[in-house]
Amino acid sequence: MKLDRTSFGKRLGTYEAAIDLPRQPIVEGRLLRMVGLTLEAEGLRAAMGSRCVVINDDSDQPVQVEAEVMGFSGSKIYLMPVGSVSGIAPGARVVPVADTGRLPMGMSMLGRILDGAGRALDGKGGMKAEDWIPMDGPTINPLKRDPISQPLDVGIRSINGLLTVGRGQRLGLFAGTGVGKSVLLGMMTRFTEADIIVVGLIGERGREVKEFIEHTLGEEGLRRSVVVASPADEAPLMRLRAAMYCTRIAEYFRDKGKNVLLLMDSLTRFAQAQREIALAIGEPPATKGYPPSVFAKLPKLVERAGNAEAGGGSITAFYTVLSEGDDQQDPIADSARGVLDGHIVLSRRLAEEGHYPAIDIEASISRVMPSVVSPQHLAQAQQFKQLWSRYQQSRDLISVGAYVAGGDRETDLAIALQPQLVRYLRQGLNDNESLQASAERLAAVFTPVAPG
Repeated sequence: MKLDRTSFGKRLGTYEAAIDLPRQPIVEGRLLRMVGLTLEAEGLRAAMGSRCVVINDDSDQPVQVEAEVMGFSGSKIYLMPVGSVSGIAPGARVVPVADTGRLPMGMSMLGRILDGAGRALDGKGGMKAEDWIPMDGPTINPLKRDPISQPLDVGIRSINGLLTVGRGQRLGLFAGTGVGKSVLLGMMTRFTEADIIVVGLIGERGREVKEFIEHTLGEEGLRRSVVVASPADEAPLMRLRAAMYCTRIAEYFRDKGKNVLLLMDSLTRFAQAQREIALAIGEPPATKGYPPSVFAKLPKLVERAGNAEAGGGSITAFYTVLSEGDDQQDPIADSARGVLDGHIVLSRRLAEEGHYPAIDIEASISRVMPSVVSPQHLAQAQQFKQLWSRYQQSRDLISVGAYVAGGDRETDLAIALQPQLVRYLRQGLNDNESLQASAERLAAVFTPVAPG
């Protein structure tokens, strides 16, 4: 059946305002069946990634569901619904629509909480859109990207001093559950020197979304932030879109010359959403149940962050990675380490000891630190890590009194400085320590034992 633009707009009703309809006549398809999360349709031609609307208007209350083409086999098209499919029946019409993945952008987004489709969740009404841009941003030639050469103050002493972040760097925050990951993100949001902060809450529990915004982020943090939230109960495609949307927002402000801080919690939920979609359309699992497309999606998302061309803005990104059972060899964690510019590992043992932030200095690294700090600062950070590591290696012997002083000079120094090392690593929730103050305090740790 063919529909012209006018009749199609009438049938879609509320979709007319949101969807730019194609100029040519539209050929409808029909829904054959639904298996799991996948809709199978026949009779229409639609490209990969294009959008369709599944319409069941035979009942008393017509139902319209947006879906996206995820695959095809012969004349059959496989679609993934964006929202609930309640009310959809076999034989429902499937109508392709123009690719309108254009989303509202502008400074009015600051202080707002949105879903993966750009709709407001905070009850403050619509936004004044300054621009409408596509979901996929332009690719930057890697040879034209401005190199990372400037440090970024995140307000966390242990990160500023020992894992110094560069403006435009992409880091992973590796943590299990309940070790202070969200609290650390909230501190970064409030303390980091950035023009714009974009927070993506992907696949989190609905309760945690509200708690993060009200208690962890707070009014001060929200004032200069854009929050994109897609809770765990939403469709996997919406969670996938939310991650891409918050990245696109960060790109928009970077292209305006702003220095952006992107916090995405979490990269693992993004990968799990892609896994659900891939398995639903028949892609075979490869590594511990993850299909190959998951490992192809991760670098495509992460590589969009970073510096723009010389003279432009930057996106400094922190991606949380959930380590199942605190396993750092989880396939997503292992893949993320390969595409990020460093990783910060949170330790459950430190958290259980009341040591916050529970950053495992031995297991963490910032790959750009040598490029953004002075040689003296770098040498002091390396010495700090060596002493901390030496103490941890001898911790059991020291705790039972089996270590004899004088047995090893470096171990003796590590024991003598241990209280100062611990004080340096610990920081209060509301304490903000600048990059300069962190470097000065790091130097002070070694002042009593410096030669001369």
